[in-house]
Amino acid sequence: MDEAAEERKLLVRDEDGDEEPLLLPQNSLARTSERIINVKGVKHHTGSWRACTYILVTECFEELAYYGIQFNLVTFLKTVLHENNVTAARNYTNWQGTCYIAPVIGAIIADSYWGRCLTIVASFTVYLVGMATMSISASFPTCAGPDCVQDGSSQSVVFFLGLYTMAIGAGGIKPCVSPFGADQFDDNSPSERQKKDSFFNWFFFAIYIGSFVSGTVVVWVQDHYGWVVGLWIPTVFIALAIASFLLGSNSYRIQKPLGSPIVRVFQVIVAAIRKWNVDLPHDDSLLHELHENVSMVDGHKLQHTPVLRFLDKAAVISLDDELSDPWRQCTVTQVEELKAIIGMVPIWATGIVFFAVLAQFSSTFLEQGRTMNKQVGSFAIPAASLASFDAVSVIVWVPVYDRVLVPVARRLTGNERGLSELQRYGTGLLLSVLVMVAAALVETWRLALVAGAHGGEAPMSILWQVPQYFLVGASVVFACVGRTQFFYNEAPASMRSLCSALALLTVALGSYLSSLVVAAVSWLTTRGGEPGWIPDDLNDGHLDRFFWLLAALSALNLAVFVCCARRYKRRNASRVSTA
Repeated sequence: MDEAAEERKLLVRDEDGDEEPLLLPQNSLARTSERIINVKGVKHHTGSWRACTYILVTECFEELAYYGIQFNLVTFLKTVLHENNVTAARNYTNWQGTCYIAPVIGAIIADSYWGRCLTIVASFTVYLVGMATMSISASFPTCAGPDCVQDGSSQSVVFFLGLYTMAIGAGGIKPCVSPFGADQFDDNSPSERQKKDSFFNWFFFAIYIGSFVSGTVVVWVQDHYGWVVGLWIPTVFIALAIASFLLGSNSYRIQKPLGSPIVRVFQVIVAAIRKWNVDLPHDDSLLHELHENVSMVDGHKLQHTPVLRFLDKAAVISLDDELSDPWRQCTVTQVEELKAIIGMVPIWATGIVFFAVLAQFSSTFLEQGRTMNKQVGSFAIPAASLASFDAVSVIVWVPVYDRVLVPVARRLTGNERGLSELQRYGTGLLLSVLVMVAAALVETWRLALVAGAHGGEAPMSILWQVPQYFLVGASVVFACVGRTQFFYNEAPASMRSLCSALALLTVALGSYLSSLVVAAVSWLTTRGGEPGWIPDDLNDGHLDRFFWLLAALSALNLAVFVCCARRYKRRNASRVSTA
């Protein structure tokens, strides 16, 4: 081994006490250690499961608090603030949309200025203030009776101030926590890459543990012990989340922010437009690139790729005096970062239809359940309680996938991940098709039984909905975790929080698409005085046809994804080490 290679060889000890060689590209170690530090600013090469344990506990507590508000928000708006159905539904939708749009702003702040760790701490502070404000509003005197008018009251003002303050805080946490957990592992170490993939599985496990506890315990407390206690419980869990995150601060591996990703993107676009008439060189090595790494945390530069050639003009050296102007002269790495983002857009877009399907989980599935026989023995199951099978499914599937399926798939495919991110995501999309097929078959059978029933009783047990809810959970474990891995691994290091936020944005867009499809179906099927597919009384409609429509839309989405995945070129394969 030559002297240069010997300098690049390190022995890394993992949390199990085993040592393994860590090989880094020449000159990359120095640049990496300049950007990887701990909270005290000291160079910090590698993280561990110990650091991630604090992050997972933090995420569990945060999601418990978040769902403790979401699950029963409409009930609070109707029973405490005395809003009507339309107003309560609109306020719920507006708040949820804010929770999934605000992460774009939080991600830009994290990637550009504060870094993920500081952004999480600051956002949790805002989150806690919002939760405490809502909890305080619950103790205000409330009016009662038919003449009660609550709109514009001090309680409403204080509650909504707290609600949207919480949403802003969530906007800084949601896009940063999962990338920050993944940051604790070094991609240059094979064993740490596997641990990072496992982290994403347990990250969603933590989310759904919090969701399950909120949907059962917290909601029950709110219904039986009132809103003062019911809102202070989530507030306390946010305080515990902050404590958990801060307790692990000494073990965290922190990546310094690399500058505004939005500015870097627009610099490439502006420079390419300014050089519209400039000819591209025949030799790509003549394009502008710096001798030292300025873009990638791991000490690599991005190799030129022969796609979107127009953008390459931003890296053409036309005048020497342009080299100091980033709005006229960009590097190949900077251009390739933008190409990487553009290349992921088709994969990103398939998530919109996926989340439109998942939106049925809290809308049409609930309406379907209300028409069914909810009596199981001496116990009546609320239709909304079936949603807990989604959380149970995730809680079951995560350890099965991580401990059983991955080792088996690893031996069959030779891939250290078992399934690649795109294979896992595609499996989740396939399961989303099966979700709608299962729902359609149940509804077809239910309508047939209703047509032959007498006395107006619902003859079909609500437990027949369990398979579709269980499939929802399975699709989350495959698709959502696979998407999260994909956007972290394939996004440029300077844009990982932003890409995470854009992935979250598909949740909101999927909800909007679901609403659009429902509105279109309602308009088309009620023409001529027909009751339509989704009337108020589902026994008079054809909700099964709506489910079959979504199954077809999901199948088309899966076909589009397969085409996009086959054409996609992994960014990792186009990286070269700095000379």
